[in-house]
Formats: sequence, structure tokens, C-alpha cells
Amino acid sequence: MKIDKRLFKQLKQVKKDFYLSIFFSLIGGFFIVFQAWYLSKLLNNAFLKKETLHNLLPIIILLVTIIILRAVSVWLSEGFAGKTADKIKFILRKKLLNHIAQLGPIEANYEQTGELANTAINGIEDLDAYFSQYIPQLFITAMIPFTILFFIFPTDTLSGIIMILTAPTIPVLMTLIGNAAEKKTKQQWKALSRMSAYFLDTLQGIKILKILGRSKDQIKTIAEISNKFRLSTMSVLKIAFISALVLELIATLSTAIIAVEIGLRLLYGRIDFLMAFFVLVLAPEFYMPFRQLGLRFHAGMSGVAAADRIFKILGMPILSTQNKKIEIKELTNYTIEFKDVSFAYREKEKTTISNLSFLIEQNKKTALVGPSGAGKSTIVNLLLKFITPTNGKILVNNIDLQQIEVKQWRNLVSWVPQTPYLFNTTIRENIKIANPQASDKEIIMALKEANAYNFVMEMPQKLDTLVGERAIKMSGGQAQRIAIARAFVKDAPIIILDEASSNLDPQVENQIQEAIEKLTKNKTVLVIAHRLSTIINSDKIVVITNGKIVEQGTHNNLLNNKGFYSKLISSAQNTK
Repeated sequence: MKIDKRLFKQLKQVKKDFYLSIFFSLIGGFFIVFQAWYLSKLLNNAFLKKETLHNLLPIIILLVTIIILRAVSVWLSEGFAGKTADKIKFILRKKLLNHIAQLGPIEANYEQTGELANTAINGIEDLDAYFSQYIPQLFITAMIPFTILFFIFPTDTLSGIIMILTAPTIPVLMTLIGNAAEKKTKQQWKALSRMSAYFLDTLQGIKILKILGRSKDQIKTIAEISNKFRLSTMSVLKIAFISALVLELIATLSTAIIAVEIGLRLLYGRIDFLMAFFVLVLAPEFYMPFRQLGLRFHAGMSGVAAADRIFKILGMPILSTQNKKIEIKELTNYTIEFKDVSFAYREKEKTTISNLSFLIEQNKKTALVGPSGAGKSTIVNLLLKFITPTNGKILVNNIDLQQIEVKQWRNLVSWVPQTPYLFNTTIRENIKIANPQASDKEIIMALKEANAYNFVMEMPQKLDTLVGERAIKMSGGQAQRIAIARAFVKDAPIIILDEASSNLDPQVENQIQEAIEKLTKNKTVLVIAHRLSTIINSDKIVVITNGKIVEQGTHNNLLNNKGFYSKLISSAQNTK
């Protein structure tokens, strides 16, 4: 039978529960033999020796006790097997989610969200049957038949030989069936993952599909994907049912052979009734573990199919050096310097940014401008430690950013993106994400600073108002101001603004600009913006195009140079 080495290694983390499960299974195997023996003895004494109930009572009590103890041992074995599976699922799910978090949003975005969610939820759950049923059954199948043979061989060698000769046919057949079952199960898992990913993708883009009149086409596509999943599931079930039938047939025929040979020997007086009945009772118990293994093999294969994807994700390299634990002295002033920094995303042969060198001075505002695709967002991702430079260094107060402990660094940085993400919870909780210790008084103060206080207080539940998934219950300007309030509560010395006031009406933009001016006062600031109102007040402007810096300076100096920046400003003014 096939064992996935990657999954089997996980048992090292839960040795105690796993060993106890196997121990009680072995104890249960001995109770099977004792139960068969005392049942045979009871019937032999009652019907052949004609003993009275008084004489039979000790055997009856002992038999009932053995039956109860067998049931308890089975219950304990299954209980510890379940605990083993639960603990391994918890460990792997935690490890998987931590790994995805450490990969960061850039690497995670290479994967489909729905497929990742399916792996983290359904994939981990599919391991339950593997650890609670399949692996324990492997050990039970290895132990109980040998336990039974240990007691049968000294008393009835012929029946023992028949058992030895017939038993191997079951694992051989299961191995042959298992190859086909494993292939079909992996196809089923891929179909489920694709269906989950596509369905989530469709839900997230339902507005666009409705506007473009393509929602019915997507329903047809989902129906096709669902049908493929149905067919793959039926293929797995077909193999499972056929294998179960064949295994039952082999086990039944083998038991029948033993019954016939014992019956003939009993008829001719070659074996006494007590031993004959003892062997007949044990014969089905001998083949039962093999039959159970056949049934649980198919349940375990779902876990193996899911494991391929789980360990593929766990094997993805973490680009940022988050394992380093160098801490820097927390200050209020930070200077950030890019020295010959280059970076290329893994799906691109060409570098996104190349040999960038510029300085973000302490307590000053540095603006980063350039056309779409110039590399501005890549610079932000580098500063947030979502990715690491391919070449060059980013120095923070002359310390390599990649040597700074990631949690400490992110505590020093506030990021206000163009489209902030608000979780489907209350306004209070969305703001407290930045600072869990923040009081309501501090939150209200932050809302006032962000020019968000008035509209929040006008809401029926005020701070307890649910914002909805992706802040669907709020306008873009309102969500942006909540994000700025979040930055006020965090009060980090370094601020990164990624086009935080774009795509808004003039009145809301003015409110946000006013809030940003308060937020960035006496802070080290990097701002990405297209609007002149955002750029003009910057202490320094860095102009980037095609991943390279073409100009640096103040607004007036760059205009006077009549270079690329001047053309950008002229183009922006002409489009108004």
C-alpha cells in the first residue's frame, strides 16, 4: 500500500496519540481472539457437555467483560486516531497559513485565491481520513492478522496455511486498484480546486459580468466545470465500489474455503468442535482488517491528492529575509536610501526597476512620479518588505532593510494605498487593526484628524457600523478616510502614500489632502501621485520611467529643466 512520506513524517509531531491509538488497536486484536475462544468454549460446554447455567455463568461473565473491553479498546483507538488527525490538521493549517502570510501578497497573488482557500480549508480537512482511518488501519492490518495466526497455527496448522496463502491476494489487488484510484482522485481534487477558484473569481467580478451581459455565459462555464467535477467524483466512486465488491468477494470465498475444510474434518472426526468453532469465528476477523483497509484506502487517497498541493505551497521559497532577527533602535527620525536597487518579478524576464539610487530624507516628503508601469508600486512593495531586491540594497539609517526584523519594520511604517482594504467588521475594529490597544477616545480623535468623524457619527451605529465586505457600504472617499484614521492611530514615523487621493471628487479630495497634511507632519514620507496638488508641495520629486530614474529635484527646478517631468505635468494639465 502507498504511504506518502511527507504526510507520514507529520506523525513525529503527535507520537503519543498515534502510539496510543496503535496500542489500543493491538489490545483489541487480543480481545478478538479471547472473545472467539470463550464464545466457542461457552457453546461447546452448553450443547456438547450439557453443563448447567450455574457452571456456565463464570464463562458468560468473562465473555461479556471481554466484549465490553474490546468495545472500549476500539473506542479508545479511534479516539486517539481522531486526536492525531486533529492535531496534524491544526499544525499543517497553521503552517500553511503562516507560509502564505510570509510569502506576502505579491507571491500569493500568483495563485488563485479560491484555490488557495480550498487548499487551506477542504485540502487540510481531507487529511482527516488519511490520519484517523487509513494510517491506523495500515497498522491494524499488519498486527491483527498476525495476532490471530499466532493463536491459530499451534492449534490448526492447515487453516493457518490457507489464511497465509489467501491473505496476500487482497493487498496485491488493492495495490493494482490503488494506482488507478490515486490517479482518478488527483483528477477529482484538481477539478474541485478549479471549480472553487473559478466560482470565487466569478463572484468577485459579478458587477463587471452583469454590466457586460456575460453572466449567463459564466453560468454555463460553471455548469461545465461542475459537471467535470461530478464525472471525476463518479470515476473515483466507481473504482471504490468495484474494489469493495472484489475485496468482499475474495474475503468471503477465503472464509468459505476455511469453513468447508473445517466442516469436512469435523465430519470425519479430524478436529474437535471447540477448535473448529474457534477457527470459524476467527476466520472472518482475520480478513476483516484487509476489507477495512480497502475501504479506507479510497478515503485516504483524497488526503494524498490534497497533500500534493499543500506541500507545493509550503515548498514555495520565501523571498523576503524574514528569518533574520536584527532589531534597530526605534527613533522618530529615519532616512531611507536606495543604492543601485534592481528587481524583476518572476514571470518577467526584463527587470522592473534597474539600478535605482535615491534618498528619502528624514522628516521630509519625497514624491515618486512617472507613467503607469514605471516601477512605482514595485518600490512601495520593496519598502513594505513584500519582496526583496534582486540586486542592490535599501538602507534605513545605514542598516540594510533586509536585516531588520520584519515585524519591527512594519510597526514603523504606515501605508495608505489607493484602494484601502476594509474588513467586513465594524469601523472601530477596522481602525483598531493598526493599534489593538487604541481606546475609543483615540479612535474618535483619529477620525477627526482624518475628516471622517462627521460621516461616522451620522451612521445609525456609529463606530459599531459594519462596513461590509470590501467596504461595500461606504463610498470610496469614506473608505479612504477610514484608512487614514487607521494610520493616525498607528502613528508610525514613516508614511507611504500610494495615490491616496486619486479618483475622488474635488471636495472629498480636499478633505483627504487636509488629513494627509496633518498625518505627514514631521514624518518621513514617500508619496506616489499623479495630481499636481500632491506633488507640488513635496521636498523632493523623483521621476521614474521604464524602471529607471531620469530626474530628481524640486518641482520648480524640474519644470525649469524642461525634461521628462515637465512633459508629464504639461500632459496632465492638457487632459483636464
